[in-house]
Amino acid sequence: MWPRISIIAGLLTGVAAAALVIGGIIVLAPEPGAAPTPPPQPSASLGLAPTASPTPVISAGVSGGPSPSAGASPSGDGGQAFHVGETAPALVVPQVGGGVIDLMNLRGKPVWINFMGTYCPPCVDEFPLMNRFSSRHAADGLVVIAVDVKEDEGIVAAFAERLGATFPLGLDSDGSEALRWDAVALPVHFWIDKEGVIRDGALGGIGPDIMASGLRTIMPGVDVQP
Repeated sequence: MWPRISIIAGLLTGVAAAALVIGGIIVLAPEPGAAPTPPPQPSASLGLAPTASPTPVISAGVSGGPSPSAGASPSGDGGQAFHVGETAPALVVPQVGGGVIDLMNLRGKPVWINFMGTYCPPCVDEFPLMNRFSSRHAADGLVVIAVDVKEDEGIVAAFAERLGATFPLGLDSDGSEALRWDAVALPVHFWIDKEGVIRDGALGGIGPDIMASGLRTIMPGVDVQP
């Protein structure tokens, strides 16, 4: 009889254990349609934080262009920068060595005006070429004038003597004349015809070819060679 009782007790124990397992599964199972529990986020105390989306970087456009070159317009707008086609502004400056240079008194003559400075290497290079054109076309009525900007007369006089200038030099001691002419860089050249109209202009650092080209615009019919 005792073996039969042991078998029955073992069966009852197995049934009870199976019932407990099934009941645990039912309790722990999620309800239908319930959202899954998200995984735990890293702790801030560990120095970890969610990575933010990168902010797009917008580059600001920077306007700019090449530096002015020989024969180019100072402001990049072609002949307008030199007032080409317009009556030349007034120009009245003291002359180195005495006297006054007044552009109005030169009406009827082709005039080449150069704003310059003695400290400027291109000015030094250009003076011998300007001397040559001045001497070669003096019989054609050409008047060449260099206007020094913001330097003492003694410095300019020594410069002219050293380079053997064959044309008059004026003094724009406060830079007001250069401002009136929009001479924004030194040296800068203007070619004015007999009627007082600017026909061509160029930034400095130029050679005989550009100089000759400018002179042809104010001396039509004259054979101007570089």
